[in-house]
Amino acid sequence: MKKMSVVFLVLAVVVLLTPAVFAAEPDGAAIYKSKCAVCHGADGKGQTTMGKNLRLKDLGSEDVQKLKGEELENIISKGKGKMPAYKEKLSEAEIDSLVTFIRSLAPKK
Repeated sequence: MKKMSVVFLVLAVVVLLTPAVFAAEPDGAAIYKSKCAVCHGADGKGQTTMGKNLRLKDLGSEDVQKLKGEELENIISKGKGKMPAYKEKLSEAEIDSLVTFIRSLAPKK
């Protein structure tokens, strides 16, 4: 009986710690959808009502895609113009995943 309790306790600890050990990388597409798409649009083209009013650039455009990763991270972190800062709302890993997602919006060659 005591042996079974120890096994159960060990399994419980493993199950509780597994998510922390094997935490998945942040999903840039999901973060984009929840935080950015309302203005930038699902496709990143900025063709939403808000995007048109703010004259947002197409995130897949050459102007945006030529920016260095650090520049995009800075814009996301500190905000730009009417875009709010996300430094306090997103982790560095989440911001990195957004930059990766923005890169995926570039036209396929």
